[in-house]
Amino acid sequence: MSRAGGEPGAADEARRALRAARDRAAPASPAAPVRPARRRPVVPAAVPPELHRTFAPDPPAGSPPRALPRELRAAGRQSGAPGRSRRAADPAAPHSWWGRAWLTALEERALDPARLRRGKEYAAAGRVDTVSVAPGRLLAYVHGSRPRPYRALIRLRTLDTAEWDDFLDAAAAAPAHLAALLDGELPAALAQEGPLLPGPGELRAECNCPDDGLPCKHAAALCYRAAAILDADSFALLLLRGRGERDLLDELTRRGTALRTEQDPGEDAFPGVPAREVLSGPAPGPLPAPLPPPASPGHPPAYPAVEGGPDPFALDQLASEAAARAHAWLRTGEDPLAGLGLWQDAVRLAAARPGSGLTGAGRALYVSLAEAAGRTPGDLARAVAAWRQGGPGGLAVLEEEPWDPPAGRFDRARPVLRAAGHPVFRPWHNRLSHPSGTLQLRLGREGLWYAYESEAGEEDWWPRGTADADPVTALTVV
Repeated sequence: MSRAGGEPGAADEARRALRAARDRAAPASPAAPVRPARRRPVVPAAVPPELHRTFAPDPPAGSPPRALPRELRAAGRQSGAPGRSRRAADPAAPHSWWGRAWLTALEERALDPARLRRGKEYAAAGRVDTVSVAPGRLLAYVHGSRPRPYRALIRLRTLDTAEWDDFLDAAAAAPAHLAALLDGELPAALAQEGPLLPGPGELRAECNCPDDGLPCKHAAALCYRAAAILDADSFALLLLRGRGERDLLDELTRRGTALRTEQDPGEDAFPGVPAREVLSGPAPGPLPAPLPPPASPGHPPAYPAVEGGPDPFALDQLASEAAARAHAWLRTGEDPLAGLGLWQDAVRLAAARPGSGLTGAGRALYVSLAEAAGRTPGDLARAVAAWRQGGPGGLAVLEEEPWDPPAGRFDRARPVLRAAGHPVFRPWHNRLSHPSGTLQLRLGREGLWYAYESEAGEEDWWPRGTADADPVTALTVV
């Protein structure tokens, strides 16, 4: 998993330009794929929860072990295993032989030690965000020198059915191997039953950074972080090779039971309880009180990618929005966004982002949200200004038809404006217009005033400032 790297200079820039021109002229050969310098990340199809695990940047120490099947717990006790241990993750120095073997596979194939050193420093400094582990891939966002993190991906071949059969038969047949797995260990003899650890050239790194090195420092940082994860939890390596922990434990239970039944057919490994005895017993007590809501919504995991899917960063934003909304609902019992329609929610999402679609990412967001709502980016930009002016009420003032307000607040506004030194505004329905045709005040149904501006002689009104109960303040505060 290597690509020759070098010091940046004119020669490197020339080589990159030649490669880019060659890629545009013809597709890359399947035998020697060329990774684009900047590949737009995308989100993959959904995977079953049991085949997708995430590991936080700083995993909590001393977390309790997960519940295990009774047969596996019994096998572990018979072999003297104290139960699965969770060692503290150290990206610089894995303790297990399989963690060190993982790094050996990385370091033996890399041609640029400097990139590896930088990746190791990144991992030790905690620059690797939540790591997503799924069959055949490791994914994480790595913080580099730019504000937006880079997406690093490590691919590894999954084992086929025959290889898994050899591994599971060997584990079920030897109680010591089974006890070691329950204790979080991976016996070397058991690992030899199937190619669990990566061989030469099996680790394939991808990153959307502009670095030509393979692995670049971001992918190398993910590899070092992965070594710490595998060191602390050997089942992550088995998941990476294609089988989830629960699936493996269930299959080991089945094979172990079948093996013991063959040896002693009269043994009843799973004594049952008749359903009528359970149903005729006393009624269960009341449900326990609900747990208190968490202090904060937290952060979503890193999302993998697949060709043809949406941008993972956009999905990350939507997941963050959903988490914040659910957290607010838990704490207050109310959903502040329950009454919003598709267009209102699109405007809200765009208004929550800095700027007004001026950056490349902002323009892409505006285009996608406008298309989803059946509007134009210009409509969305004007609506965002109204939302920032007064939320849903400001958007309603922008889009509703003029209406006739009752006497009172509207009639008192013109003398108030005159007393503040403004000329006489022309009334029309719920609107007061400046004689120059460049300023306008609109009265909302909740009693707030909203200021608008336009070029002279044009009827192209845009919201400005913030809403206020005082027409003078709404007109003068920008």
